[in-house]
This record gives sequence, C-alpha cells and structure tokens, in this order.
Amino acid sequence: MSYRIAAIDIHKSVLMVVVATAAEEVVETAGEALEFECGRFGTGQAERARLVKWLQERGVTEVVMESTAQYWKPVWLDLEPHFPKLHLAQAYSNRAPKGRKNDFRDGKRLARRLLAGELMLSLVPNAQQRLWRTLTRSKHQLVRDRVRLQNQLESLLEEMRIKLSAVISDLLGVSGRRILQALAEGESDPEKLADLGDDRLRCGRAALVDALSGSPTPTHTAVLKLFLERVKLLDKQIGDLDKLIGQELKPHEEVVARLAQVPGFGVDSAQRVIAEVGPEAETFPSAKQFSSWVGVCPGSNVSAEENQSSRSAKGNRFVRGLLIQAAQAAVKKKGSRFQSLFRHFLPRLGYKGAIWAIAHRLGRLLWKVLHHGVVYIEQGNETTPSAKKRHAQKLVKALRKLGYAIPDALISSPPNVGAQA
Repeated sequence: MSYRIAAIDIHKSVLMVVVATAAEEVVETAGEALEFECGRFGTGQAERARLVKWLQERGVTEVVMESTAQYWKPVWLDLEPHFPKLHLAQAYSNRAPKGRKNDFRDGKRLARRLLAGELMLSLVPNAQQRLWRTLTRSKHQLVRDRVRLQNQLESLLEEMRIKLSAVISDLLGVSGRRILQALAEGESDPEKLADLGDDRLRCGRAALVDALSGSPTPTHTAVLKLFLERVKLLDKQIGDLDKLIGQELKPHEEVVARLAQVPGFGVDSAQRVIAEVGPEAETFPSAKQFSSWVGVCPGSNVSAEENQSSRSAKGNRFVRGLLIQAAQAAVKKKGSRFQSLFRHFLPRLGYKGAIWAIAHRLGRLLWKVLHHGVVYIEQGNETTPSAKKRHAQKLVKALRKLGYAIPDALISSPPNVGAQA
C-alpha cells in the first residue's frame, strides 16, 4: 500500500510542489521515497485552488511546507480544511549542501526528512488562537514603536538644549505632555513653561525652569509637533487593540485573572501568554516541553561525554522575551519566593544567569497554572496585608477596565489548591 506526502517550497510568487509516493514498509523504516511527481503553481487564488484539487486527485494524505517569511499563510489557510496532517518546517532544518540548491530538489529533500523525522516543525495553532496572536503581536509592535518614538523625542529635546527628561520621571506624563505641547505651539519662555508643570513634581520649580531654558528653533518645534501627533495616534491605536483583545479573550477571563496573579505578570502579559500558547497550553504535555519550546531551559551540546555548550535554543521569541521581563519584575517583589531564589542563584550564576534561571522557573509555573487550572500561592515571606490589598485592588481594576466580571474574592482569597514557585 502506498503513502503519499506533498512537500511545498513556498516563494512570494511561485509554489514548487513535490508529491512523494512511498511504500508502507518504507515509511515504517524512515527510508527514502520511491517516486516523485513535481508541479509548479502560482500563488494567486485560482492557482492555489488548482493546487488543492491537484493534491486531492493524487491522494495526498500529508502535506509539509517550507516557507520564507509570511508567504506560507495563504497556502496554509487553503489547505487546512482538506488536509488534517499539515506541517510547517523551519527552513534551517532543510538546508541543502553548499552549491546544490534547487527548488524541486529542496522539495524532495523536505519529503525525505519528514519521513525520517529530521525536520524541525513549527507550532501553528488553530484559527482562533492565530487571531489572538495577530492582535497581541500588533499591540506589542505598536508599544515598541512608541518607545522608539519617545527616544527620538528625547533626542530632539537634547538638540534643543532642553533637559526636561532629567528632572521629571515620565516625559510623556501629564505634566510632560502639557509642557511639550506648549513648546510645539511656539512657547519658549521657561517661566511660562514651568507654570504648566504639576505642583507635586519632586524636582522643584527652580530646577524645572533651568531644565526648560533651551534654544528651540522653528524647525525643532515643527518636528516636535509631528512627534506629539504620532504619539497620540499610537496611544489611540494601542487603546483600540486593548479593547479588541479584551473582547476576544472575554470567554477566558478567569484564566487571565489567574495568570495575572503570578509575580512579574499583569493583565497585558497574561493576555499575551494565552494568545501564544492557548488558555490551557494543551499542546505541551509537560512543563519541561513547554520551557524547551519557549527557549528558557539550558541547552545540551554533548561531545566526548562533555557538554560543550548549555546555551538555550531560540524558542518562541515573544514568550521568551516576556518571561525575561517578568523575571526581572518578579525578583524585585519584596518577600516573594522568586526574590529569595534570585539571591540564591546570583553569586554562582551572575545577574544574567540568575534572571535566566528565574525565567525558567516562571515558564514551568505558567504551564502548571494553565494546564492544571490552579491559582498561584505565594510561599515566600508574607507582605503586609495593606500591600496585598492594594495589589488585589489594582489587579481587579485592570481586569474590569477590559470588561471582565472578576469578583474581588477570586483575587484576594484564592482557593487552597495552587501552584508554587
């Protein structure tokens, strides 16, 4: 009995398709395919429909594709309803020997390596989760753009010899925005600009006046006005995405609340994690596999019975970056278990190594919270009751802002069953 696999090498405007026919015993021994049939298709709607029909006529039961950038997505969406066994291979795992690059040869090698289990396959979640990823990753990119724009804004102020960021903590806070808006409208008197600052600013009026004593030119103020308009646009778009994400994840509001209670996390980071791995992390059977997929566990490169490198794999850069940020926040929480673990690791591993170890612990903890549906319970030194109450109130306020009906009891008095660090 024959077994047929389609391997597709995807480009922006062309699809190079190879159908490999293997005998059943060859599949079981991971041998090479016996016969190949090649086809060339375009990437338009009509050509993709012809590809689906062509594969169905040949009785293909499994499809694997290798793609550059995002060009695999339309092909995947067209094939998904018709072929339940669908794989996306990482191009690095299907490299050709130097000097032997050929599209159809790449397809044949792709099919052989799939049979042999030598390909690195990417996780492609279901359609709903892909939509969540689009929303959260779009917001993440806008936040990065806003940070970059704020740095450009600060650089522009330095050229104007205005040291506003040196005396106030938030350049784009309420006081900062009032002052910057007045600057953009042509006001240059430091006394009048200082009057726009809040009375509660810690720097004092004299320091604020001195920081605002610059020499802006009309060109500087024109560029500053453009920057401020773009900041307003980014803030509006980030707010709109917040609402969309809140609506999409409303059926999983209880999961968001549980994740947000983990040290170093909040509502936004909880939503991003759920978008990347799902509300139950059902794809990963164990915490070890989850942390390996994220890329926060030590690597293994053993030769001659010695580990030559313990460098972690790349993993999922979105979750990995999120865990690193969360680890840096978690170790600063007074009395938390993660702070004591960080102090234990610090002398031996150094700062970066200790943060990496905390990120690994957080990854395993997140899997347990998602997979088993438990609530995090802090096992470190207890903080004051008033601090715990303020944290609970802040978390409930953030959740209700997204339209989630979260009872106070879920945050302030979690059940006895929980996950530990």
